[in-house]
Amino acid sequence: MSDLGSEELEEEGENDLGEYDGERNEAGERHGHGKARLPNGDTYEGSYQHGKRHGQGIYKFKSGARYIGEYVKNKKHGHGTFIYPDGSRYEGEWADDRRHGYGVYCYVNNDTYTGEWFAHQRHGQGTYFYAETGSKYVGTWVNGQQEGMAELIHLNHRYQGKFLNKNPVGPGKYVFDIGCEQHGEYRLTDVERGEEEEEEEVTLMTVVPKWKATSITELALWTPTLPEEQPPADGTIQEEAPGPEGGGEPAEDDQALADLSEGEADLTRPGEDDEDATREEGREDGQEELRYGAIDQE
Repeated sequence: MSDLGSEELEEEGENDLGEYDGERNEAGERHGHGKARLPNGDTYEGSYQHGKRHGQGIYKFKSGARYIGEYVKNKKHGHGTFIYPDGSRYEGEWADDRRHGYGVYCYVNNDTYTGEWFAHQRHGQGTYFYAETGSKYVGTWVNGQQEGMAELIHLNHRYQGKFLNKNPVGPGKYVFDIGCEQHGEYRLTDVERGEEEEEEEVTLMTVVPKWKATSITELALWTPTLPEEQPPADGTIQEEAPGPEGGGEPAEDDQALADLSEGEADLTRPGEDDEDATREEGREDGQEELRYGAIDQE
């Protein structure tokens, strides 16, 4: 989402006085609390100092936008809230009529940015929340763009790495909630799109980041295991037998369990081979196959 700037909603200057009702100083200047209706239809109510908006005030634009906050010499400066015509709003610090410092911007599509601003743009450390997907970007910004080390958090996994012009670049890793990590790197590739005209061909280049997986961190889940044989405890097993005449049955049951254990061991070996094959295929095919391979391993 782009940030609507107050430069698109210019306030009246100090020479456009309009109608005024309020306090004045000995020189006749607007000084103290007052109300003004400006020639362009905007209104202001708040503090004045030597003829200029200075201190706390409310400026209402005829477009429906309004600013509630601090002024210094006719400019928004300090803490204030700006509500734009489309319903989006910014609440935070201002300097020289620009968003500057720490602030929160709530967009018309319910996205939010919380963090640092510099000269009207997202700049520094900040968090952008995407309302439609529930994802959020937590990291650094440069001149309004996602750039630097950051973490892109999704509902069931996250990506940690470096960003440049809103695109992930270089080494990074995906961390999945099931407990595995996929390491690799993003490489920027150019995709050409040609449009032929009568005498010339216009080629548009689009940069697309492509993920190349290199390795997976194995799952390290702890699962309890039972001993294969119960240690004898002074005839305890015989006492827990179903009846006095069933002396031969435990031996038969033990033999059946032993046969079953051997069968399970045989069934386990092919699964391990499949698991290795799945892991190798995932390394070539990308993130989704690797994720499924990790699930099979678990």
